Amino acid sequence: MKHLLAGGLAALTLAGSVAFADSADQAWSPETFTLENGMEVVVLPDHRAPVVTHMVWYKVGAADEDEGKSGIAHLFEHVMFKETDDLADGEFDSIVSRLGGQLNAFTSWDYTAYYERVAKQHLGKMMELEAERMTDLIIDEDPDGSFITERDVVKEERRQRVDNNPGVILQEKVLAEFWKDHPYEITIIGRMDEVEALTPQDGIDFYRKYYSPENAILVVAGDVMAEEVRPLAEEHYGKIEPSGLVDGTRKWRPVQPLTATQEITHSDPKVRQPVWYRYYDGTSAIRDPEFSNALDVGLQVLGGGSTSLLYQALVEDQKVAIAVASGVYNFLHDEGPALLYATPSPGVSMEELETAFVAELQSILETGFDEADVERVRNSLAAQAIYQRDSQVSMANSFGSWVAIGGSIDQLMSYPDDIRTVTTEEALEAVRRVFAEGNHYIEAHLLPEEGAL
Repeated sequence: MKHLLAGGLAALTLAGSVAFADSADQAWSPETFTLENGMEVVVLPDHRAPVVTHMVWYKVGAADEDEGKSGIAHLFEHVMFKETDDLADGEFDSIVSRLGGQLNAFTSWDYTAYYERVAKQHLGKMMELEAERMTDLIIDEDPDGSFITERDVVKEERRQRVDNNPGVILQEKVLAEFWKDHPYEITIIGRMDEVEALTPQDGIDFYRKYYSPENAILVVAGDVMAEEVRPLAEEHYGKIEPSGLVDGTRKWRPVQPLTATQEITHSDPKVRQPVWYRYYDGTSAIRDPEFSNALDVGLQVLGGGSTSLLYQALVEDQKVAIAVASGVYNFLHDEGPALLYATPSPGVSMEELETAFVAELQSILETGFDEADVERVRNSLAAQAIYQRDSQVSMANSFGSWVAIGGSIDQLMSYPDDIRTVTTEEALEAVRRVFAEGNHYIEAHLLPEEGAL
């Protein structure tokens, strides 16, 4: 499928928070303004090539779905590429392709985003296309129409990406328990029975409420300045009347801490290599940025690649694992889990791996971190954030996703400076807090077959 399903469903996200720009470079500065109808605009000048990345972010995702309507946010991502009053089915894609551009879309728990990357002179055309499908999408009861046919596509996508993937099945089970009774509980792609029951009227109601300019953010990254973008945005988007149905409230709320430790196992003949996971209470970069930064640094020191402490001990020295990692889902508005991950070496049981892993983790937490390791990680995270601006799409993604969950541009810009201020003591205390003995967690095992290992 061309349009990307985001939000951590298809694969574990073991990276830290989103990458931000460097506040030290005053020559590179975002520009922002708001249209009269409430549409926010962020312009990210990048004059290295005469191209632009045009993104529209809607402040609606899987977490905003009504009870029993899971999957509609992602389904709607599909429908948006279909027929409008002025565009035939497939014409949107073909126009962008003929202009030599690229396009994509993705859905998360917190937002839905659409982007096109084209030569600078085609920016107005991209706005025209996006404005058209913001206002004139066709949704009807036709069994061969876009809503019903794309509903079948999403059902098949679920079969292929979730139901046929043991690792994703396990992840879905774990996250449903971690986020129990929270809007993030249901996976982005939705429950099969609920997706199957979605009607064109559900689509019309969803479209009328959420696909409105006051609920959207326009991000343009590339060879433009705000004074060039503003008249185009006013011409194409500014004339769209707000729906009046968006009140600015979201279903976000703090995630309740785990109250019990539990184990979830999934076995499948398709599994060739067992995997061990533990999910602990984590954090959110938007809700607790200081702790999130400290935890990012601490987790990278622990399990962020082949130079990390856990990797060196368990893979290189003890040879009980062939892969080790630690990370956190801190890129959402509400708190996500911090997790530990390991794959046992051939002949090593899950019990042996767990014993070695937990013993090494506790030893590290007792001994503490070396300043040199923390400094290396701090510099690496800051550098990654700065290098992010080398990609227009990455820049637009970083700013769009952050603003869509209520973050400020100033916070985004200061990230490299902020991450460099994390001390060794703060990073150590963050991981000690998360992985303290006595803390509850969800342990998950992916096994080749029932009863194996």
